Amino acid sequence: MQQASTIGPPDVQPPRLPLARVGRGYRAAIDAASAYIGATAPNPPVGCALLDREGRILVVAAHHRAGTPHAEARALQEAREKGLLAQAHTALVTLEPCNHIGRTPPCAEALRESPVEDIWLGVEDPHAIAAGGIARLRQQPGGRNVYRLADYPALGAYRRDCEALIAPFARRVVTGRSWLTVKQALDVNGGMIPPAGRTTFTDHDSLVLAHRLRRATDAIVTGIGTVLADRPRFNVRHVADHEPRAPRLLVICDRHGRTPPDYRKAMTQAGFNVQVTDDIAGVPARLAAHGVNWAMVEAGPGLLREIDRLGLWDDWLTIQQHAAQPDTHDIRARGVSPLRFLTGLEHETPRYFEGAS
Repeated sequence: MQQASTIGPPDVQPPRLPLARVGRGYRAAIDAASAYIGATAPNPPVGCALLDREGRILVVAAHHRAGTPHAEARALQEAREKGLLAQAHTALVTLEPCNHIGRTPPCAEALRESPVEDIWLGVEDPHAIAAGGIARLRQQPGGRNVYRLADYPALGAYRRDCEALIAPFARRVVTGRSWLTVKQALDVNGGMIPPAGRTTFTDHDSLVLAHRLRRATDAIVTGIGTVLADRPRFNVRHVADHEPRAPRLLVICDRHGRTPPDYRKAMTQAGFNVQVTDDIAGVPARLAAHGVNWAMVEAGPGLLREIDRLGLWDDWLTIQQHAAQPDTHDIRARGVSPLRFLTGLEHETPRYFEGAS
């Protein structure tokens, strides 16, 4: 095996694997986690790759949903079932392993009890109760070598992907409000109203993107105007939804109590937890109180203007129709946006290193 790169700050221990192999493993772990965005709330999506001593990927796993094994435990179990656990030398985890007993055992302890010697962390856990995995993994006797992507700038693109994976979760546990994504579709004239007899004017790729966003989010926020005009179902089409998934929250902003009882009943029967509110400013905190990490806003221009005025949004996806060419998609974001996993607009191709394999 080639000598490992020593790229990193001078006070950081040199990794025992070439950074290119670390990056390759992280790409697999991040991709695995991103497949479950929208299924794990109130937990974040997390991925884990186990590598052998040469840096070859043995298994890749992800957290599927709350109450089921975390990514690290799932990866260790899969390696055990395949007879590969004894070869596991390095664990690459997108989020710091938890160090508390919740509905599942602590992952930091599971890694300490495994043959794994080196553990890489994408980002630290912002949750005050679950954090502490780094300290426990390093604790002697029996401590492990712990590396952080933050200490290796050449791996910064992977770290930003790890940050994006947990951005909605971090927003909720740190600030007490859910991450809000606004989806706005504009026609060639800058309007938002579909032609008569149609429910949309966007092209097929934009429809797929909109439904991928529905799949990835834990809640929908809409306005009473949209409900009265369209009676939207807000279900996931064009892509497969997570199965099974917990009931999703539907928050209807309605200041004058005009929500039709039959619509509310129909949406409840369709699997939504329907909430009606006259407090638009309080919507992000209301969502967070229900364990929502990521919510999307599908509404008309009136509610979008109010959300913009109040500064409630975290990222804003604009779908722009054009007369003789495909729609274009634009993102405005306050911080690293999870939309990168749906659109590719922010996704970065990490650079590799001369001589690395």
